[in-house]
Amino acid sequence: MKDMKILVTGTDGHLGCLLAPTLAAEGHEVVGLDTGFYNFGWLYNGVSMTPRTIKKDMRELTVEDCEGFDAVVAMAELSNDPTGDLVGPITYDINHKGSVHVAQMAKQAGVERFVYMSSCSAYGVAEGVADETSEVNPQTAYAKCKVLTEKDLWTMADDGFHPTALRNSTAYGASPRQRFDIVLNNLSGLAWTTGKIAMTSDGTPWRPMVHGLDIAKAIRAVLGASVEEVHSEVFNVGSNDQNYTVRQIAETVAQEFTGCELTFGEPSADNRSYRVNFDKITDTLGYSTDWDLAAGAKQLHEVFEAIQLTPEIFNGRGHTRLKQIEYLLQTQQVTPELFWTKKEF
Repeated sequence: MKDMKILVTGTDGHLGCLLAPTLAAEGHEVVGLDTGFYNFGWLYNGVSMTPRTIKKDMRELTVEDCEGFDAVVAMAELSNDPTGDLVGPITYDINHKGSVHVAQMAKQAGVERFVYMSSCSAYGVAEGVADETSEVNPQTAYAKCKVLTEKDLWTMADDGFHPTALRNSTAYGASPRQRFDIVLNNLSGLAWTTGKIAMTSDGTPWRPMVHGLDIAKAIRAVLGASVEEVHSEVFNVGSNDQNYTVRQIAETVAQEFTGCELTFGEPSADNRSYRVNFDKITDTLGYSTDWDLAAGAKQLHEVFEAIQLTPEIFNGRGHTRLKQIEYLLQTQQVTPELFWTKKEF
C-alpha cells in the first residue's frame, strides 16, 4: 500500500481510537475529525499515538476540510440502538444524512477512496447464513441508516470516487475509549465487577463477532487493494468461525472469569438473529482475523486486572453511549439536535 493522507471521522471513539495508530504505523498521515462527545471516557493508556484531530461535527464538514486527502474513513455516527431510541429522528440526521454529507464533501474535494463503516445488523433477522448478496432486513433506526447510507453511496460512485462499505460484525475487545454497552465487553465487565452474569434472555439469537483491531485490519485491507477490487463493493467483516449464539458469548466470558455465576432467562422479544458468511473479504482481499472471542475476553480481563476496574467506572457515563448523551442533553451542553451549545463560561 502506498503511503496516503487519510481523514478518519470518529477518531475519539471506541474503534477510531484503535484504527489511527495502525494506519500511522504503516506510514500513512492520519488526521482525525471528531465532535468530542465521548472524550470523558479514557479507560487506560493503550495506544501509541493519537492523531491531530479536527474538533467538528461531521454535519458541518466542508469541502476545504477534505482537500488534499487520498482517502476518508467514515466511522463517526451515533452508536447503538438505545441512543437511537433516545434521540429519535436525529439518528437519521446524523447517521444517514450526516454520513452522506461527509461522502459528498469528500467527493467534491477530489478524494478518491471512501470507506464507510456499515454493520451486519443490516441483516436483522436472517434465515440461514447471510452473505453480501442476501436481502437486508434492518430492524432498528441504527441499522436502517446503514442501509440508506450504503444506497446513497452507490449512486455517488464514479471513475473518480470509489466508495466501499464494510459491514462489521458486533465489535468486542479492549480500547482506551472503552465501550461497555456492547455484548462481550458488557458481560466481561459484569463478571469482573459483580461475579455474576444474569442473562435476561435464553441466549439463543446468533451474532457474528469481530475484535476492534480486526476491524482496523479490514480497513487497511480495503485501502491497500486496487480501486477495481473495492469500487462500490460491500464486504462483511469477521470470520466464519466467529458466529456465536449469545449463550456461547456468555459462556466464553464465564470460562475466562472463573467463579463467575452464569444464569439465563426466558426467550427475548428481541428477534434479531443472524449468522453471516465472510468468504468474500477473505477471497477478494486475503483478509483473516487475528482474534477470537476467548482471546478478547482474556484481553479485557488483563486490562481490568491492571487498572483495577471499579463498578463506578464500569457503570459510569464515560463508557456507555446512552448515559453520556443523556448527560450532555440534561446539562444542556448540546442542543436537542446534538450540536454543541458553545456556551461561554
